[in-house]
Amino acid sequence: MANFPTHIVVGTLVAGSLATLTLAADVIAPENLVAVTLAGSLGSVLPDIDLKDSRPSRALFSGLAVFFAFVLLFQFAPKLSIAEMWLLWLGTLLFVRYGLHTAFHRLATHRGLWHSLVAGLACAFFTMIVFYYLFDRHEGVAWLAGGFLFIGYLTHLVLDEIYSVDVLGNRIKRSFGTAFKLFDRRNPTGSALMGATALGLLFLTPPIATFYDGITSRSMWDSLHARLLPQEMWFATVLNQNRLARAAQPSTPLATGSIPAAPAEGAPSSAAEPEQPASDAAP
Repeated sequence: MANFPTHIVVGTLVAGSLATLTLAADVIAPENLVAVTLAGSLGSVLPDIDLKDSRPSRALFSGLAVFFAFVLLFQFAPKLSIAEMWLLWLGTLLFVRYGLHTAFHRLATHRGLWHSLVAGLACAFFTMIVFYYLFDRHEGVAWLAGGFLFIGYLTHLVLDEIYSVDVLGNRIKRSFGTAFKLFDRRNPTGSALMGATALGLLFLTPPIATFYDGITSRSMWDSLHARLLPQEMWFATVLNQNRLARAAQPSTPLATGSIPAAPAEGAPSSAAEPEQPASDAAP
């Protein structure tokens, strides 16, 4: 099994590569691109949520605890006193972070239900729903975020399978085949429930028309193909901009206005005394 830093590095590289293609296609705003890229990085560590006391699991439940604590606080704040709001917020935070976290790990087994494609689809559909209904993002952005997360999820599963093969020792580890699977055969009931959950979430996802039209656009793919390699010298645009910037620099130092410029040789001094009026001149 690959360790946590490896999953983070590889997942970020995959998400960054997808983000580069999306940026080149010019289909979403930069602030949305950052959000969907983070979704891809999250998907690369999400399958390890069932690993007890793992960093992904602790981080996820900590985030959920803060989220639900503030949702309940804002919902009931007008009806409660300050002391009651403190108790509600703190109680929800502790219940989700420690109570649900402990209960979840008593039911889940590592490389079980969450190490499956069905679970990845359920998480991707849930991400789309969150982006569309909670974050109020465009339906195309929501589907793109779910797609990024699912690809990150697949990256995690494939990476674990690769680490199950000992190339130097010419042997296959016992863990081979337990990471990448459609569903968990050891838990048919849980797999059925996860499949039903994924199907139910699919019906709640935003419309796919915008995302489908964009991803199947011939003009978009032709544009990406044309921009795949530079037409001239590599980084020519950057180098030409540097040359223009150097050429535009003034040859004389910029005046700040605090020190008067020295007069040119032979020119009258601006500080010379003004001529005496004719009325005061001697006859």
